[in-house]
Amino acid sequence: MLFILSKILWWIAKPSVLLILLMVIGTALTLWRPRHRLGRWFLGVGAFSLFAIAVLPLDSWLLTPLEERFPAIHEMPKHVDGIIVLGGAVDPDLTVLHGMPSLNDAAERFTAFAMLARLYPDAKLIFTGGSPSILPGAPPEAEAAKALLGELGLDTSRIVFEDRSRNTFENAVDSKGLMKPQPGEVWVLVTSAQHMPRSVGIFRRVGWPVLPWPVGYKAGDESPFSSPGLRFQRLDGGVHEWIGLVAYRLLDRTDSLFPEP
Repeated sequence: MLFILSKILWWIAKPSVLLILLMVIGTALTLWRPRHRLGRWFLGVGAFSLFAIAVLPLDSWLLTPLEERFPAIHEMPKHVDGIIVLGGAVDPDLTVLHGMPSLNDAAERFTAFAMLARLYPDAKLIFTGGSPSILPGAPPEAEAAKALLGELGLDTSRIVFEDRSRNTFENAVDSKGLMKPQPGEVWVLVTSAQHMPRSVGIFRRVGWPVLPWPVGYKAGDESPFSSPGLRFQRLDGGVHEWIGLVAYRLLDRTDSLFPEP
């Protein structure tokens, strides 16, 4: 029930949807009662917010602290016992529609995982990701991941595909149950840079220390000529992570509010 509620609340709370709702409500109130101040206020706030998001690098301001929390690793570890890659890079609807893996803007998770798997041929490997949909019967992301990683040339018999988890907390809990990491082992965690603080905090909370391997950086494009649609997409991602950090801390699913190295 908590999973379904979180999905519904986030759909309403994401900036791109919230501003559309604000503009629609403002327009409806203005048409119903032209002199109604509330309708004009909604429209004004909505229009100003749209302009600010399109012109100002609000997305980078939100994403930069998240992405820089755990620095990228430039010196490869001498030994790695296992590699974990979190789901979230597959578009499940388009994958089902076209019958082939369809990736979103987190695709670097797969390329980094494939690179590390080849670099450490003796490491244990796990992909963790079920269905993120609230609708029953949706195929797990692990199915598309298995097909894609096979196409990338990896021996999928080396990889454990965890296909039940629906969020990052369940990724950590279910993966730990399958892999049973031992004290002193070195496990690399691959996920998007903006997602890394919350992910590391969760894995620490379940008693699984990991070596962060952030990928897929989005912050840094502060040009006023950047695509407004892209700015909205990145802003949604940044807001989602900050809300997630607070919510997961309140639920005692991370070891701190803003996990650090």
